[in-house]
Amino acid sequence: MGRDDKGSVGFIGIGTMGREMVRNLLKAGHAVHAFDLNEAAVPDVVKEGAVRAQTPADAALGADIVITMLPDTPHVEATINGEDGLLKSPPPGKLVVDMSTISPVAVRRIHADLKRIGVGFIDAPVSGGPVGAKNAALSIMAGGDSGDFARAEPFFRAMGTTITHVGASGAGQTVKLCNQLICGINIQAICEALALGRASGVDLNLLRRVLLGGSAASWMLDKLGPAMIEGDVSAGFRIDLMLKDLRLVQEHAQALNVPLPGTALVTSQYVDARAHGEGTNGNQALFRVYDRMTNQVRD
Repeated sequence: MGRDDKGSVGFIGIGTMGREMVRNLLKAGHAVHAFDLNEAAVPDVVKEGAVRAQTPADAALGADIVITMLPDTPHVEATINGEDGLLKSPPPGKLVVDMSTISPVAVRRIHADLKRIGVGFIDAPVSGGPVGAKNAALSIMAGGDSGDFARAEPFFRAMGTTITHVGASGAGQTVKLCNQLICGINIQAICEALALGRASGVDLNLLRRVLLGGSAASWMLDKLGPAMIEGDVSAGFRIDLMLKDLRLVQEHAQALNVPLPGTALVTSQYVDARAHGEGTNGNQALFRVYDRMTNQVRD
C-alpha cells in the first residue's frame, strides 16, 4: 500500500516536536507536505520523504488533514487567518488539527470560523516531550466533534500511544493546561527536595534513586532529575515554552475565577529563570533558581 493510500497530511511547524512527528507519519505510510517559516527546518524531513510546501495553503493542497504544531496562539491564528491561511485555502479533506498548546478560548473561536466554511477542527495538544515525539509515544488529548476525532484518529496512531477524545472544542487544551500545571509544580517540588538534600550533605543521586522507589516517584524526577543533579541544562522542552504554558494556565484560571496559588509561585520562578538567561535551556534549568537562592556556584 502506498503513502497516498494511507492518507495525505499537510504539516505546518517543523520544530523539535514537529520534526519527529512528521518522521513518524512518514514511517506509518502517510504522504506529508511540510511547511515552516524557518526554511532551514524543512530539509531534514524532505530527505526522509516529505515534500516541501511553500505556504500553509500549499501544504493544504490535496491533504486529507492539515496538522499544525506551533509555538503559541498567535502563530496558529496567523496560519488559519493569514493571507495564505487555511480559512482561504482549506484542505480538500476538510479537517484541520492543531497539536500545539494554545488558548482554549482561541480554539473555540477557530473551531467556529472553520465550521462556517464546512471544515472540521480538532484541538489535540500532546504530552511526552521530544522523547515521546521521537518514539511515537505521545499522549494526545483531543477536543472537538466526535466525527472529526474519528477521522483524525488514524493519523494520531502514527504519533502517539495514549489517544483520548476528552470532550468538545477546547477540552483538549484545557486538559493539556492541567497537565502543564502539574508538571510545573512537580519540577518545582523536585528542585526544592534536591536543594534541601544538597544543603544537608546527602548524595543527590542516591536521594533520587530512593525517591523513585516510593510515593514521590514521578516522570519528571526520573527523566529530568539526573540533568538537574549534573547541571545539564540542554534543551528538550524549553523554559520559554513552559512559561508560555503557565501563562495560558493562569489566563484560563483567571477567566473562570479559579485561584491557583501554587501555579502562581512556580510561574514567578520561571520568570526568574528567564530573566537570568535560561529561556532557551531545558525545563530542568529551573534548578538554577535554587542554585542562586542557596548561593551554589556551578562550574
